[in-house]
Amino acid sequence: MGIPVIAVDNASTDSTVEVLSEAGWLEVVALPENIGAAARNVGVERAQTPYVAFCDDDTWWEPDGLRAAVEALDSHPRLAVVNARIVVEPDRRLDPISAEMSASPIPTDSLPGTVIMSFMAGAIVVRRSAYLGVGGYDKRFFMGGEEETLAWPLARAGWEMRYLDAAVVHHEPSLANVASLRAYGIRNTIWNSWLHRPAKVAARWTWHVVRTSRKDWVLGQAFLGALGGLTWIPRQRRLLPQIVESKLALLDAERRNSDSRQYGTPRASDAPPVL
Repeated sequence: MGIPVIAVDNASTDSTVEVLSEAGWLEVVALPENIGAAARNVGVERAQTPYVAFCDDDTWWEPDGLRAAVEALDSHPRLAVVNARIVVEPDRRLDPISAEMSASPIPTDSLPGTVIMSFMAGAIVVRRSAYLGVGGYDKRFFMGGEEETLAWPLARAGWEMRYLDAAVVHHEPSLANVASLRAYGIRNTIWNSWLHRPAKVAARWTWHVVRTSRKDWVLGQAFLGALGGLTWIPRQRRLLPQIVESKLALLDAERRNSDSRQYGTPRASDAPPVL
């Protein structure tokens, strides 16, 4: 019996569903509307396996890498997420985010790999019960920097996340949606900060976005979107436990030091990552 594969189609308007259905070995779920990253929730709910490996339409797993992730999850009940090493195709170079994850300054323990506080959504294996236990991805964030809407609730609930070099995902990036997602990425960075982190930290991240993003209409669009959070973020704002916030503060400090060493000023980023 092979590994079950579930393909969730986000209301595509071409022949994607028909092509996938013809494969015969896929369970295809065609959504009536595009709900962004929350479509992954549908796939996880359909799955009956204890772990779920995620792929985007431009990523694929090495079989040995999947086995390494499953072995880690089997051996460590507190582990909820394994983020793979990402190999960028076609030149097979290491994705810079993988190098950053592997050098995480957060002290580790008996669990394998390095400690991370977020991940790359298309390069992870998750414990299904943990994912569903915190509600999965937040539909309001759509896509673009949406990972913290899952990662930080997992951390709040006491789950661990690790980068594991032995798990390998190949990524041949598609640039088709980069421009359209940039505004969401900026907005979501701001929303996540104000939802979960102390006001001083959230304000610093907001200012960082203003200072380092390109000054164009996309930035304006992003901030208009961010202002929409005023209708619900104050009611749902809930600071992370101190033990989680202290880990994020370590990453913040490491990033500031790295930026200063490399550039003299913080590096430009449309949506500053938090690992």
